[in-house]
This record gives sequence, C-alpha cells and structure tokens, in this order.
Amino acid sequence: MAFFRTINFTDLMPSIEGDGVILRMPQMTDFEEWAALREASRGFLVPWEPTWPDDDLTRGAFRRRLKRYAEDLRTDQGYAFLIIRASDGALVGGLTLANIRRGVAQAGSLGYWMGLPYIRHGYMTAAVRAVIPFAFATLRLHRLEAACIPTNIGSIRLLEKNGFVREGYAREYLCINGIWQDHLLYGRLKDASIKG
Repeated sequence: MAFFRTINFTDLMPSIEGDGVILRMPQMTDFEEWAALREASRGFLVPWEPTWPDDDLTRGAFRRRLKRYAEDLRTDQGYAFLIIRASDGALVGGLTLANIRRGVAQAGSLGYWMGLPYIRHGYMTAAVRAVIPFAFATLRLHRLEAACIPTNIGSIRLLEKNGFVREGYAREYLCINGIWQDHLLYGRLKDASIKG
C-alpha cells in the first residue's frame, strides 16, 4: 500500500529552493553562524519559543540538536531546515516539519523562527511557500498544521498568506517562555490555494 509508505532518505536531503531562499539541513559547520544569529535575536525570539536551556547556544547542545534531527529524519518523524538567503548564503532562520503522522492522518506540524535582522523581508513567506510542495508532493502529506500565540500578528499573517486556515483555539496548548500559552490552531490541506 504505497499510500502508507514512509519516505526513506539514505543521503542528506537535497536543498529546497524558493524565492530568494534555500532550505537545507543544518550541519555542524553551521554552528557558529547559527549560535551568533540566535544570540543576536534572543530578545526577539524568547517570547515565542519554549524556554531556552542554559547551554542552548553551546557546540555540544547544537551537536545534540543535529543528532535529534538526524534521528527524526531517519524515522520519518521530522525534517529540519535552515533558511539561507540565496543572494549571499547568509543564515536567516529555520523551519521544521515535525510530528509527522502517517497512516490515516498523513499530517505534520510546521514550526519556524527568523533572526531579528531578517524579519519583514519576506524570507519566511518564501521559505514556507518552498516547503509546502516538499510536504505535499515529496513527503505525500495530506495536511499541515501550525499553531501560534494569538498576539503573534506576524505569524498569523504568514500562515494565512500561505493558505493556512484558522481552525480552532487551544487553551494552554504549549509551554512558551516558561508559561502555558493559548494558541490559535491553523491547518492547510494539500489542495489549498495560496493568497497573493
């Protein structure tokens, strides 16, 4: 039954090209640029993310992160990407397809972060638009899901611009910055259209 088969990537996944961005798997050689961007963006990112461990920006923590990404890839449970600006190769953010569910669901969750110097330049919109065909054609998912804090207007606009529809409201859905936060729930089906 091909419908229920999972994807088996034996080599590193190929890069995904979008409008001015390239999505590729993180590598150990990305550590210094990744850590510098995350540190420079800490104040911007902390309100929207789970609490950062004390060692989050260390080489050892990055190595563990890469091992987890590799295991998620091997087991078809998640796909992590760095977002690279095509014009100069600068790292601008990250995006994940996580919590992949096969069988009757064929669904996954979209998560993302953008470095502070690169917000409001369209890079995340381009990255999400680039990953959608990968999710639906390559991974053969039927549905993508995303959640965001109701006050995160930028994330709401990003999702709606990329064909995600608000489907619900989850009370104390995720622990963000040490606090159980309510979230808006969004979904996008395989055949949904993208606005603008």
